Amino acid sequence: MSSPILTTRNAETAILVAVILQKQSDEEVNDYLEELEFLAETAGAVTKKRFLQKVDTPNPKTFIGSGKVIEIKEYADEHEIDLIIFDDELTPTQLRNLEKEFERRIMDRTNLILDVFAQRAKTAYAKTQVELAQYQFLLPRLTRLWTHLERQRGGIGMRGPGETEIETDRRVIREKISKLKEELKKIDRQMSTQRKNRESIVRVALVGYTNVGKSTIMNMISKSEVFAENKLFATLDTTVRKVVFENLPFLLSDTVGFIRKLPHQLVESFKSTLDEVREADLLLHVVDISHPVFEDQLNVVVKTLQEIGAADKPTLLVFNKIDAYSWVKKDEDDLSPRSKENFSLEELKNSWMAKSSTPAIFISAKHKTNVEEFRQKIYSLVREIHTTRYPYDKFLY
Repeated sequence: MSSPILTTRNAETAILVAVILQKQSDEEVNDYLEELEFLAETAGAVTKKRFLQKVDTPNPKTFIGSGKVIEIKEYADEHEIDLIIFDDELTPTQLRNLEKEFERRIMDRTNLILDVFAQRAKTAYAKTQVELAQYQFLLPRLTRLWTHLERQRGGIGMRGPGETEIETDRRVIREKISKLKEELKKIDRQMSTQRKNRESIVRVALVGYTNVGKSTIMNMISKSEVFAENKLFATLDTTVRKVVFENLPFLLSDTVGFIRKLPHQLVESFKSTLDEVREADLLLHVVDISHPVFEDQLNVVVKTLQEIGAADKPTLLVFNKIDAYSWVKKDEDDLSPRSKENFSLEELKNSWMAKSSTPAIFISAKHKTNVEEFRQKIYSLVREIHTTRYPYDKFLY
Protein backbone atom coordinates (compact mmCIF):
# COMPACT_ATOMS: atom_id res chain seq x y z
CA MET A 1 0.00 0.00 0.00
CA SER A 2 1.71 3.14 -1.17
CA SER A 3 1.96 6.20 1.01
CA PRO A 4 0.38 9.44 -0.30
CA ILE A 5 2.64 11.71 1.76
CA LEU A 6 6.22 12.44 0.70
CA THR A 7 8.74 10.75 3.00
CA THR A 8 12.27 11.42 4.23
CA ARG A 9 13.90 7.99 3.96
CA ASN A 10 17.25 8.79 2.34
CA ALA A 11 19.05 10.77 5.04
CA GLU A 12 17.97 14.18 3.77
CA THR A 13 19.35 17.25 5.52
CA ALA A 14 16.90 19.23 7.61
CA ILE A 15 16.40 22.49 9.50
CA LEU A 16 14.11 22.57 12.55
CA VAL A 17 12.00 25.66 13.28
CA ALA A 18 9.96 26.52 16.38
CA VAL A 19 8.43 29.60 17.98
CA ILE A 20 8.59 30.53 21.67
CA LEU A 21 5.24 31.87 22.87
CA GLN A 22 4.78 34.19 25.85
CA LYS A 23 4.18 31.46 28.47
CA GLN A 24 6.96 29.18 27.23
CA SER A 25 10.56 29.09 28.38
CA ASP A 26 13.57 28.62 26.10
CA GLU A 27 14.32 25.33 27.90
CA GLU A 28 10.83 24.00 27.27
CA VAL A 29 10.97 24.76 23.55
CA ASN A 30 14.47 23.28 23.28
CA ASP A 31 13.14 20.08 24.85
CA TYR A 32 10.39 20.07 22.23
CA LEU A 33 13.00 20.51 19.49
CA GLU A 34 15.01 17.61 20.93
CA GLU A 35 11.93 15.47 20.42
CA LEU A 36 11.37 16.89 16.92
CA GLU A 37 14.98 16.05 16.03
CA PHE A 38 14.46 12.51 17.32
CA LEU A 39 11.35 12.27 15.13
CA ALA A 40 13.32 13.56 12.14
CA GLU A 41 16.10 11.07 12.83
CA THR A 42 13.57 8.23 13.09
CA ALA A 43 12.16 9.31 9.72
CA GLY A 44 15.65 9.32 8.19
CA ALA A 45 16.63 13.01 8.20
CA VAL A 46 19.85 14.55 9.52
CA THR A 47 19.29 17.83 11.40
CA LYS A 48 21.83 20.53 10.52
CA LYS A 49 20.49 23.52 12.47
CA ARG A 50 17.67 24.72 14.72
CA PHE A 51 15.97 28.11 14.52
CA LEU A 52 13.91 29.66 17.34
CA GLN A 53 11.89 32.86 17.35
CA LYS A 54 10.02 34.56 20.21
CA VAL A 55 6.56 35.72 19.09
CA ASP A 56 3.31 36.79 20.74
CA THR A 57 1.32 34.81 18.18
CA PRO A 58 2.46 32.91 15.04
CA ASN A 59 2.30 34.86 11.78
CA PRO A 60 -0.91 33.78 9.96
CA LYS A 61 0.86 33.96 6.58
CA THR A 62 4.26 32.40 7.26
CA PHE A 63 4.08 31.23 10.92
CA ILE A 64 7.39 33.05 11.64
CA GLY A 65 8.37 36.69 11.02
CA SER A 66 9.72 37.97 7.70
CA GLY A 67 13.22 38.55 9.13
CA LYS A 68 13.45 34.96 10.35
CA VAL A 69 12.23 33.74 6.96
CA ILE A 70 15.15 35.56 5.28
CA GLU A 71 17.64 34.21 7.85
CA ILE A 72 16.49 30.61 7.37
CA LYS A 73 16.42 30.91 3.58
CA GLU A 74 19.99 32.22 3.49
CA TYR A 75 21.20 29.31 5.63
CA ALA A 76 19.19 26.73 3.65
CA ASP A 77 20.51 28.03 0.33
CA GLU A 78 24.12 28.22 1.53
CA HIS A 79 24.09 24.68 2.97
CA GLU A 80 21.79 23.13 0.32
CA ILE A 81 19.23 21.97 2.90
CA ASP A 82 16.61 19.54 1.59
CA LEU A 83 13.87 19.94 4.15
CA ILE A 84 12.54 22.50 6.64
CA ILE A 85 10.49 21.07 9.52
CA PHE A 86 8.22 23.15 11.78
CA ASP A 87 7.34 22.00 15.31
CA ASP A 88 3.65 22.88 14.93
CA GLU A 89 0.90 22.05 12.49
CA LEU A 90 0.88 24.66 9.72
CA THR A 91 -2.21 25.83 7.88
CA PRO A 92 -2.47 25.16 4.12
CA THR A 93 -1.89 28.89 3.52
CA GLN A 94 1.25 28.93 5.66
CA LEU A 95 2.58 25.83 3.90
CA ARG A 96 1.98 27.32 0.46
CA ASN A 97 3.59 30.65 1.38
CA LEU A 98 6.61 29.01 3.03
CA GLU A 99 7.23 26.74 0.05
CA LYS A 100 7.15 29.79 -2.19
CA GLU A 101 9.59 31.66 0.07
CA PHE A 102 12.04 28.82 0.68
CA GLU A 103 11.71 27.04 -2.70
CA ARG A 104 12.10 23.67 -1.03
CA ARG A 105 9.96 21.12 0.76
CA ILE A 106 8.29 22.11 4.03
CA MET A 107 6.98 19.65 6.61
CA ASP A 108 5.17 20.33 9.85
CA ARG A 109 5.10 18.18 12.98
CA THR A 110 1.91 16.38 11.98
CA ASN A 111 3.25 15.46 8.54
CA LEU A 112 6.48 14.20 10.11
CA ILE A 113 4.67 12.01 12.66
CA LEU A 114 2.50 10.57 9.87
CA ASP A 115 5.66 9.82 7.90
CA VAL A 116 7.21 7.97 10.85
CA PHE A 117 3.98 6.01 11.35
CA ALA A 118 4.00 5.09 7.64
CA GLN A 119 7.52 3.69 7.99
CA ARG A 120 6.70 1.79 11.18
CA ALA A 121 3.43 0.23 9.98
CA LYS A 122 4.04 -3.48 9.32
CA THR A 123 0.65 -5.20 9.25
CA ALA A 124 -2.17 -4.56 6.79
CA TYR A 125 -4.28 -3.13 9.62
CA ALA A 126 -1.62 -0.63 10.75
CA LYS A 127 -0.95 0.38 7.15
CA THR A 128 -4.66 0.97 6.56
CA GLN A 129 -4.90 3.09 9.72
CA VAL A 130 -1.92 5.21 8.73
CA GLU A 131 -3.03 5.61 5.12
CA LEU A 132 -6.44 6.84 6.27
CA ALA A 133 -4.78 9.42 8.55
CA GLN A 134 -2.50 10.54 5.72
CA TYR A 135 -5.35 11.08 3.26
CA GLN A 136 -7.35 12.99 5.88
CA PHE A 137 -4.31 15.22 6.40
CA LEU A 138 -3.73 15.59 2.66
CA LEU A 139 -7.26 16.52 1.57
CA PRO A 140 -7.34 20.20 2.71
CA ARG A 141 -3.77 20.70 1.44
CA LEU A 142 -4.28 19.72 -2.20
CA THR A 143 -3.88 23.31 -3.32
CA ARG A 144 -0.29 22.96 -2.12
CA LEU A 145 0.56 19.33 -2.87
CA TRP A 146 -0.70 18.88 -6.41
CA THR A 147 -0.13 15.17 -6.95
CA HIS A 148 -2.07 13.93 -10.01
CA LEU A 149 -3.29 10.93 -8.06
CA GLU A 150 -4.02 7.64 -9.78
CA ARG A 151 -7.49 7.77 -11.34
CA GLN A 152 -9.29 4.74 -9.99
CA ARG A 153 -12.51 5.91 -11.65
CA GLY A 154 -11.00 7.78 -14.58
CA GLY A 155 -12.00 7.62 -18.23
CA ILE A 156 -14.46 9.15 -20.71
CA GLY A 157 -17.61 10.43 -19.06
CA MET A 158 -16.27 10.16 -15.52
CA ARG A 159 -15.12 13.77 -15.23
CA GLY A 160 -17.76 16.42 -15.01
CA PRO A 161 -17.79 19.36 -17.43
CA GLY A 162 -15.17 21.90 -16.43
CA GLU A 163 -13.86 19.79 -13.54
CA THR A 164 -10.23 20.65 -12.84
CA GLU A 165 -7.56 18.05 -12.11
CA ILE A 166 -7.31 19.17 -8.51
CA GLU A 167 -11.08 18.76 -8.06
CA THR A 168 -10.74 15.27 -9.49
CA ASP A 169 -7.93 14.58 -7.05
CA ARG A 170 -10.15 15.74 -4.18
CA ARG A 171 -12.91 13.40 -5.34
CA VAL A 172 -10.47 10.48 -5.63
CA ILE A 173 -9.15 11.14 -2.10
CA ARG A 174 -12.66 11.33 -0.64
CA GLU A 175 -13.46 8.00 -2.26
CA LYS A 176 -10.23 6.51 -0.87
CA ILE A 177 -11.06 7.84 2.61
CA SER A 178 -14.54 6.34 2.43
CA LYS A 179 -13.16 2.97 1.29
CA LEU A 180 -10.47 2.92 4.01
CA LYS A 181 -13.04 3.77 6.69
CA GLU A 182 -15.18 0.84 5.56
CA GLU A 183 -12.15 -1.47 5.69
CA LEU A 184 -11.33 -0.29 9.22
CA LYS A 185 -14.94 -0.74 10.34
CA LYS A 186 -14.79 -4.40 9.31
CA ILE A 187 -11.51 -4.93 11.15
CA ASP A 188 -12.81 -2.99 14.17
CA ARG A 189 -15.83 -5.31 14.37
CA GLN A 190 -13.55 -8.36 14.21
CA MET A 191 -11.25 -6.96 16.91
CA SER A 192 -14.22 -5.99 19.08
CA THR A 193 -15.49 -9.58 18.87
CA GLN A 194 -12.04 -10.85 19.84
CA ARG A 195 -11.97 -8.54 22.86
CA LYS A 196 -15.45 -9.69 23.96
CA ASN A 197 -14.28 -13.29 23.77
CA ARG A 198 -11.51 -12.35 26.24
CA GLU A 199 -13.83 -10.71 28.78
CA SER A 200 -13.61 -13.62 31.22
CA ILE A 201 -9.96 -12.84 31.93
CA VAL A 202 -8.45 -9.70 33.50
CA ARG A 203 -6.93 -7.39 30.87
CA VAL A 204 -3.85 -5.27 31.57
CA ALA A 205 -2.60 -2.61 29.12
CA LEU A 206 0.82 -0.98 28.95
CA VAL A 207 0.48 2.74 28.19
CA GLY A 208 2.92 5.61 28.11
CA TYR A 209 4.78 8.16 26.07
CA THR A 210 6.61 6.82 23.03
CA ASN A 211 10.06 5.29 23.63
CA VAL A 212 9.71 4.79 27.39
CA GLY A 213 10.36 1.03 27.30
CA LYS A 214 6.85 -0.50 27.07
CA SER A 215 7.88 -3.20 24.58
CA THR A 216 10.93 -4.11 26.70
CA ILE A 217 8.66 -4.49 29.73
CA MET A 218 6.23 -6.53 27.62
CA ASN A 219 9.08 -8.89 26.68
CA MET A 220 10.25 -9.07 30.29
CA ILE A 221 6.83 -9.93 31.76
CA SER A 222 5.46 -12.18 29.04
CA LYS A 223 8.79 -13.64 27.85
CA SER A 224 7.71 -12.87 24.29
CA GLU A 225 9.72 -11.22 21.54
CA VAL A 226 8.03 -7.89 20.82
CA PHE A 227 10.06 -5.52 18.64
CA ALA A 228 11.83 -3.00 20.87
CA GLU A 229 14.14 -0.26 19.63
CA ASN A 230 15.43 3.11 20.85
CA LYS A 231 13.39 5.04 18.31
CA LEU A 232 9.99 6.69 18.40
CA PHE A 233 6.97 4.47 17.64
CA ALA A 234 9.03 1.27 17.38
CA THR A 235 5.74 -0.64 17.33
CA LEU A 236 2.29 0.40 16.11
CA ASP A 237 0.30 -2.81 16.32
CA THR A 238 -1.20 -3.85 19.62
CA THR A 239 0.38 -7.07 20.85
CA VAL A 240 -1.61 -9.19 23.32
CA ARG A 241 -0.04 -12.02 25.34
CA LYS A 242 -1.46 -14.35 27.99
CA VAL A 243 0.59 -14.18 31.20
CA VAL A 244 0.27 -16.39 34.29
CA PHE A 245 1.56 -15.32 37.71
CA GLU A 246 1.18 -18.00 40.41
CA ASN A 247 -1.78 -19.72 38.68
CA LEU A 248 -3.43 -16.33 38.07
CA PRO A 249 -3.86 -15.68 34.32
CA PHE A 250 -4.28 -12.26 32.73
CA LEU A 251 -3.90 -10.71 29.28
CA LEU A 252 -1.16 -8.13 28.76
CA SER A 253 -1.30 -5.75 25.78
CA ASP A 254 1.38 -3.40 24.46
CA THR A 255 -0.10 -0.32 22.77
CA VAL A 256 1.13 2.47 20.53
CA GLY A 257 3.02 5.21 22.38
CA PHE A 258 1.51 8.64 22.96
CA ILE A 259 3.27 11.85 22.02
CA ARG A 260 2.83 15.59 22.46
CA LYS A 261 0.47 17.03 19.83
CA LEU A 262 -0.54 13.59 18.56
CA PRO A 263 -2.37 14.30 15.26
CA HIS A 264 -6.14 13.96 15.67
CA GLN A 265 -6.21 12.01 12.39
CA LEU A 266 -4.14 9.28 14.06
CA VAL A 267 -6.26 9.23 17.22
CA GLU A 268 -9.34 8.66 15.05
CA SER A 269 -7.81 6.05 12.75
CA PHE A 270 -6.18 4.13 15.63
CA LYS A 271 -9.54 3.70 17.37
CA SER A 272 -9.25 -0.08 17.80
CA THR A 273 -5.75 0.21 19.21
CA LEU A 274 -6.99 2.73 21.76
CA ASP A 275 -9.98 0.50 22.53
CA GLU A 276 -7.50 -1.95 24.08
CA VAL A 277 -6.73 0.82 26.57
CA ARG A 278 -10.35 1.89 27.02
CA GLU A 279 -11.49 -1.67 27.75
CA ALA A 280 -8.55 -2.71 29.95
CA ASP A 281 -9.12 -3.51 33.64
CA LEU A 282 -5.70 -2.21 34.74
CA LEU A 283 -3.23 0.24 33.18
CA LEU A 284 0.53 0.06 33.63
CA HIS A 285 1.56 3.65 32.92
CA VAL A 286 5.25 3.48 31.99
CA VAL A 287 7.37 6.63 32.47
CA ASP A 288 11.00 7.18 31.44
CA ILE A 289 12.32 8.73 34.66
CA SER A 290 15.70 9.45 33.03
CA HIS A 291 14.11 11.86 30.56
CA PRO A 292 14.63 15.54 31.53
CA VAL A 293 10.93 16.37 31.04
CA PHE A 294 9.42 13.07 32.20
CA GLU A 295 6.74 14.91 34.20
CA ASP A 296 5.55 16.70 31.04
CA GLN A 297 5.43 13.36 29.20
CA LEU A 298 3.49 11.82 32.08
CA ASN A 299 0.96 14.67 31.90
CA VAL A 300 0.58 14.25 28.10
CA VAL A 301 -0.36 10.59 28.65
CA VAL A 302 -2.78 11.44 31.46
CA LYS A 303 -4.44 14.07 29.26
CA THR A 304 -4.71 11.62 26.35
CA LEU A 305 -6.24 9.00 28.65
CA GLN A 306 -8.79 11.59 29.75
CA GLU A 307 -9.61 12.38 26.11
CA ILE A 308 -10.30 8.72 25.27
CA GLY A 309 -12.28 8.08 28.48
CA ALA A 310 -9.73 5.87 30.25
CA ALA A 311 -8.45 8.17 33.01
CA ASP A 312 -10.39 6.59 35.89
CA LYS A 313 -9.04 3.06 35.48
CA PRO A 314 -6.90 1.40 38.18
CA THR A 315 -3.33 2.40 37.32
CA LEU A 316 0.18 1.47 38.39
CA LEU A 317 2.83 4.11 37.64
CA VAL A 318 5.95 2.33 36.41
CA PHE A 319 9.01 4.60 36.51
CA ASN A 320 11.41 2.84 34.14
CA LYS A 321 15.08 3.41 33.23
CA ILE A 322 16.29 4.15 36.75
CA ASP A 323 19.69 2.91 35.55
CA ALA A 324 19.91 5.96 33.27
CA TYR A 325 18.72 8.52 35.84
CA SER A 326 21.36 11.14 36.68
CA TRP A 327 21.39 14.06 39.09
CA VAL A 328 23.77 16.77 40.26
CA LYS A 329 24.24 17.22 44.00
CA LYS A 330 23.67 20.84 44.93
CA ASP A 331 26.58 22.73 46.49
CA GLU A 332 25.80 23.62 50.12
CA ASP A 333 26.95 27.19 49.50
CA ASP A 334 24.55 27.60 46.58
CA LEU A 335 21.51 29.50 47.89
CA SER A 336 19.48 29.32 44.66
CA PRO A 337 16.31 27.15 44.68
CA ARG A 338 16.83 23.48 43.96
CA SER A 339 15.84 22.26 40.51
CA LYS A 340 14.60 18.76 39.75
CA GLU A 341 18.08 17.95 38.39
CA ASN A 342 19.31 18.27 42.02
CA PHE A 343 16.99 15.58 43.39
CA SER A 344 18.41 12.14 43.99
CA LEU A 345 16.50 9.10 42.80
CA GLU A 346 15.61 8.27 46.41
CA GLU A 347 14.16 11.76 46.95
CA LEU A 348 12.16 11.48 43.74
CA LYS A 349 10.81 8.11 44.82
CA ASN A 350 9.69 9.51 48.18
CA SER A 351 8.09 12.59 46.61
CA TRP A 352 6.13 10.59 44.03
CA MET A 353 5.09 7.95 46.55
CA ALA A 354 3.86 10.68 48.90
CA LYS A 355 2.09 13.03 46.50
CA SER A 356 0.41 10.53 44.20
CA SER A 357 -2.66 8.50 45.12
CA THR A 358 -1.66 6.16 42.27
CA PRO A 359 0.63 3.30 43.35
CA ALA A 360 4.12 3.58 41.88
CA ILE A 361 7.21 1.45 41.37
CA PHE A 362 10.73 2.23 40.15
CA ILE A 363 12.44 -0.30 37.86
CA SER A 364 14.98 -0.85 35.14
CA ALA A 365 13.54 -3.25 32.56
CA LYS A 366 16.87 -3.26 30.74
CA HIS A 367 18.86 -4.40 33.81
CA LYS A 368 15.99 -6.33 35.48
CA THR A 369 16.14 -4.08 38.59
CA ASN A 370 13.17 -4.44 41.00
CA VAL A 371 11.52 -6.90 38.60
CA GLU A 372 10.29 -9.27 41.33
CA GLU A 373 8.70 -6.41 43.29
CA PHE A 374 7.12 -5.22 40.02
CA ARG A 375 5.68 -8.68 39.34
CA GLN A 376 4.28 -8.85 42.87
CA LYS A 377 2.57 -5.46 42.50
CA ILE A 378 0.99 -6.55 39.21
CA TYR A 379 -0.09 -9.85 40.80
CA SER A 380 -1.71 -8.06 43.76
CA LEU A 381 -3.61 -5.63 41.55
CA VAL A 382 -4.75 -8.29 39.08
CA ARG A 383 -5.74 -10.61 41.95
CA GLU A 384 -7.86 -7.84 43.51
CA ILE A 385 -9.72 -7.31 40.21
CA HIS A 386 -10.06 -11.07 39.64
CA THR A 387 -11.33 -11.70 43.19
CA THR A 388 -13.96 -8.99 42.83
CA ARG A 389 -15.13 -10.47 39.54
CA TYR A 390 -14.85 -14.15 40.50
CA PRO A 391 -15.04 -14.35 44.34
CA TYR A 392 -15.21 -18.16 44.37
CA ASP A 393 -12.37 -18.93 41.96
CA LYS A 394 -10.70 -22.09 43.32
CA PHE A 395 -7.27 -21.04 41.96
CA LEU A 396 -7.06 -18.20 44.48
CA TYR A 397 -7.91 -20.15 47.61
